[in-house]
Amino acid sequence: MSEIVLTRIDDRLIHGQVMTAWVKKTRANQILIIDDEVAKDEFMREVLKMSAPKGIDIVVMGLEDAVAFLNEQGEANKRLIILVKGPAIIEKLLESGITINKLIVGGMGAKAERRVLYKNISASEEERAIFQRIIARNIPVAIHIIPDQKETDLSKYL
Repeated sequence: MSEIVLTRIDDRLIHGQVMTAWVKKTRANQILIIDDEVAKDEFMREVLKMSAPKGIDIVVMGLEDAVAFLNEQGEANKRLIILVKGPAIIEKLLESGITINKLIVGGMGAKAERRVLYKNISASEEERAIFQRIIARNIPVAIHIIPDQKETDLSKYL
């Protein structure tokens, strides 16, 4: 049976040594990127596949397809990283019955509607509310850029 070994928010998705470090730490063999826009963009899908660590299966899907994919993983025997750009997708996965044991926030860059939460993590008021609802489900949410660094509880910055 497939196992979700990491659920991570990083608005850069797959990039450089950060994802390589997480793949090594979790021993993942598949990364599921859930993003409706990226799923429709063939060029971006190919760029993401090329930027992945060697030997890692990359799957890019919109939310609806991803929920079906995750529900069908019974016999797949994968060590899966779920990677999204923001917390809204995570909340929708939870509402769809997907189990997430812990959420790691790695990067949410500055935008006009966002203000800084912690170092390189910024969030809008709506994103902060979503994080609070996720935490209210007793799901730990931690800021953790790379595995070698100490993680920080996000809830104290909301």
